Amino acid sequence: MQAMLIETELTPNPATRKFLPGRQVMASGSRDFASPEAAAASPLAEALFALGDVTGVHFGRDFIAVTAAPGTDWQLLQADVAAMLLDHFTADMPLLREPSAAGISVPAEDAPIDELPIDPADADIVDQIKDLIETRIRPAVANDGGDIRFKGFDRGNVYLVMQGACAGCPSSTATLKQGIESLLKHYVPEVTAVYAV
Repeated sequence: MQAMLIETELTPNPATRKFLPGRQVMASGSRDFASPEAAAASPLAEALFALGDVTGVHFGRDFIAVTAAPGTDWQLLQADVAAMLLDHFTADMPLLREPSAAGISVPAEDAPIDELPIDPADADIVDQIKDLIETRIRPAVANDGGDIRFKGFDRGNVYLVMQGACAGCPSSTATLKQGIESLLKHYVPEVTAVYAV
């Protein structure tokens, strides 16, 4: 049996670390757990929240991003998280609970975002925005341990949901305005502003 190593990377969000188990975490999409209650859908997320200092867990394609409370000693927490991930993956435990377990709803892919109503006249614009998010923005954001999801488009304004390392990141506003907004405005002239919700 080959030994497993959990690599750790810093993210632009000082409260979040990205853990790389060297194998697939999610077959497709991502999952975000912003509370211990939400973590009930995943034995791993639930165990990470049980460490006490964890305030968020995000599963990406090949990483787990863990966010800690302000003032947390990451040196101690990082070792605990890495050990927990090592145990989980070497035991080949399930990432998500079966949907029937205790009435928990666990979608196989991205948990749906409740999108704002879209004006049918804007359908083509929204399709362009969603395509840019999927092909250019989400892969780049995943490199930093986060995810970004489309929420809505209304009168030139794009509304996005930031997850994982992106949620609460001090540099997320700059990323949103200088990076994402500029890209969307360049390719979709109807976009006038981008906001995180």
